[in-house]
Amino acid sequence: MRSWTVTKVGQTFSVTLLGWDELMLVIEEHLRSARVIWDFHQLRHRPIAADVIIAMGTNDLRVADFASELFLSGFGKLLVCTGAIAHQGDLLQTPWDRTEAEMYADVAIRRGVPAECILLETQATNTAENIRFSRQLLSARGMQPNNIVLAMKPFMQRRTWATMAVEWPEMPATVASPQMSLDAYFTSDLTPEKIIHIMMGDLQRIWIYGARGWSAPQRIPDQVQDAFERLKAAGFTAHLLAE
Repeated sequence: MRSWTVTKVGQTFSVTLLGWDELMLVIEEHLRSARVIWDFHQLRHRPIAADVIIAMGTNDLRVADFASELFLSGFGKLLVCTGAIAHQGDLLQTPWDRTEAEMYADVAIRRGVPAECILLETQATNTAENIRFSRQLLSARGMQPNNIVLAMKPFMQRRTWATMAVEWPEMPATVASPQMSLDAYFTSDLTPEKIIHIMMGDLQRIWIYGARGWSAPQRIPDQVQDAFERLKAAGFTAHLLAE
C-alpha cells in the first residue's frame, strides 16, 4: 500500500492507494459469487491429440501462448488462429490495430510454432463465426480433420462447446484452456471488475443463445443462477444483453 501527502490552500490531506491484497478484501463478497460462475464455465476436458488446434480469438494473448504450448507438445499438427478486430466500444475491445488472429500468430511464431503450420482466419467476430469460418477455411484447403482441439480462455469453454454442437456437431473435439483459478486469471488489464462483467455476459448468453438455437441448450444449476442474480443486483451488468 502506498501513500502520498497532498496540500491544498494550507490544508494537508493523506491519499492512500489500495494495494492488490486490499482490493481483494474490498470485493471478496463479489468474488465468492464470481468463483461459482468461473467453475461452471469450465468443462475440464483432458485434451486429446488432434489433427488441428483452433485458437479462439479474444483480448487475452495467454490463449495464444497456451495454444502454442499445445501444438509444441504434440496435441495438433496445424494451428488455426481465428478472430477479426472483433469488438469496438465494449469490454472485449483491444488496443491492437491488427486482428486477433494475426496477434495470436505472432505469439505462436515467437514460441516456436513453424509459420507453415499456422493458418489465419481473420473475419470472425463471435464464437459461432470462429468455428464456422475456421471450418470453411480448412474445407477450402481440402482439409478434413478427424478431430480438433479448441483452445480458449477458461470461462469460454462451456459456451464454445455448446456452439460446436450447432456449428460442427459431427466433429470430435475437446476444449482446453490454461488451468488456473479465477483469482490467478486477473491482471492489471483484465481486472476483477472487468472480468466479472464479461463472465456474467457469457453466462447469460448460454440461455439466450440456447433459446435462439445458436447453441445447445443447457441447464443452469441453482447455485450458479443465484450467483448470477447476486452479481446482477450488485451492478455487474455491463456485458449483459437485453432480455
